[in-house]
Amino acid sequence: MIDFRHRTFLVLCSIGNYTKTAEYLHITQPAVTQHIQYLEEKYNCKLLLYENKKLVLTQEGEELRRLLTRITADINHFEREMGNRESFREDVFFGATLSIGEYLMPQVITRVLQENPKLNIHMEVANSKVLLEKLQAGELEFALIEGMIDKSKYHSLVFSHERFIPVCSPNSTLVNQTFDFSAILDSTIVLREKGSGTREIFENILKQYNYSFDSFRNVIEIGNMAAIKKLVASNLGITFLYKIVAEKEIEQGELAIIDLAGFEITREFNFVFLKDSAFIDKYMEYFQMFKGAKE
Repeated sequence: MIDFRHRTFLVLCSIGNYTKTAEYLHITQPAVTQHIQYLEEKYNCKLLLYENKKLVLTQEGEELRRLLTRITADINHFEREMGNRESFREDVFFGATLSIGEYLMPQVITRVLQENPKLNIHMEVANSKVLLEKLQAGELEFALIEGMIDKSKYHSLVFSHERFIPVCSPNSTLVNQTFDFSAILDSTIVLREKGSGTREIFENILKQYNYSFDSFRNVIEIGNMAAIKKLVASNLGITFLYKIVAEKEIEQGELAIIDLAGFEITREFNFVFLKDSAFIDKYMEYFQMFKGAKE
């Protein structure tokens, strides 16, 4: 187990403020400073610096943060394994972004449990930002992410490739014709919240066309995909999402795909866990298990 000074360092890295770190840990601010000074003397290097009044990690600080993050996550995994010794059950703690968790994982989990009934599945559905934070905190063993990730910080494996499409109401003027991308800008765009992988991917697509969210007539932000689809089906706007998310509504005629000239976008769903984990073999086993259940 990492000692209390290393824990102070990790909390400070997360919060980025000495006073708030002290409040979170229920210690004094001088105590936080002493913990960091102790570590800097112990490792003979600066771990944190102020740049433009903002606390940032040095290269050595970032290396220590990654090491402690991995150790913490591995300890949590080990403790769970030890807790399961007597029950002959195996707990699996993972996360999935909204599109994956609600529209892909139910059938995958069903098949996984049919083949592996000893597993206790614990899945958290949240946006990419939240899941990566929980992965670093050791609260999750792996995550299935639909958005962009820094692959230099995580071990990442392609879980699947999924089509990303624009959809509208069947009653929209955007159906039954082929349009240039600029034709949709007079529409209201319905978006997921900030931190969502779906939103991030769409934002990057817009940049490729030299547009932004402000290019649309109106913008609506909603954190619930079912609500987004209902708004679009009611002809109150358009949205971009993964085809697997809207397959049912498209088949039933509640939503229609907008035919944009030259728009063929496919993106990766990634299986992500911390780099250099002591349990990489176990996570690879889960990857094979879950990927096999999808195919």
